[in-house]
Amino acid sequence: MKALRTALHDFEALESLATQYSTLSALDARAKLLVTLSFIITVVSFDRYTVAGLLPLFLFPVVLAGLGNIPTRIIVRGVLLASPFAVMLGMFNPLFDQQVMITVAGLGISGGFLSFASILIRFALTVSVGLVLVASTGIAPLCEALRRLGVPCLLTTQLLMLNRYMWMLADEVASMSLARELRANGRTMPLRVYGPLLGHLLLRSMQRAQRIHHAMLARGFDGQFHHSSAMKWQRRDTVFAGTSVAGLVLVRQLDLTHLVGQFVLGWAR
Repeated sequence: MKALRTALHDFEALESLATQYSTLSALDARAKLLVTLSFIITVVSFDRYTVAGLLPLFLFPVVLAGLGNIPTRIIVRGVLLASPFAVMLGMFNPLFDQQVMITVAGLGISGGFLSFASILIRFALTVSVGLVLVASTGIAPLCEALRRLGVPCLLTTQLLMLNRYMWMLADEVASMSLARELRANGRTMPLRVYGPLLGHLLLRSMQRAQRIHHAMLARGFDGQFHHSSAMKWQRRDTVFAGTSVAGLVLVRQLDLTHLVGQFVLGWAR
């Protein structure tokens, strides 16, 4: 539960960072969203055995975090918290793909290990840039940007509701966890207790969700959220989007790691 509380605290910190002014937060949400999608497409377009070619892309979220005044520790903790999913996704690759692809210092490295490392790197890149996007924009402006870009209003409303009900569910989990800790006196909870506990959590969440829904209907909720903040695409947004996409195309077309290695070796000689 301590890890859950840390994750919730970090996500709350991301939401609060979106309200602070920075060079990145001042940009149009649509520009940041389009650049983030371009970055993700660039990451997944590499070959499954590519490892070194992905490393220069780490510069992108680092630069964005600097422009947004986003603490690195929050991004790193978020990536580490979700990393078990990536590990489970590729942990069996070394067993199924044992063909040696490269040899380093006399040690053969199979394609399975390369693809596993590539999965971890891609995961870290995409999750980190997604966290930076949320920290510099906020959930509501992101959903509004999606709506402006042509995403159906029903989907954007569902995303906003998912975000709000996620906090409701987390609040219920925190309350039940605190009650259990106060009654357990440090003892470990038996496995058989988890079933009724999850069922009780589901019932409490549904009841609270119904109360919230009735309150929203009483206040005139018509199926979508209306935002007062107006988005205006400016020249700085064009410069940001154009520069970012051009840099991504450059990294995709050129093997920067190989070029830097050749330059360093040539300079050393």
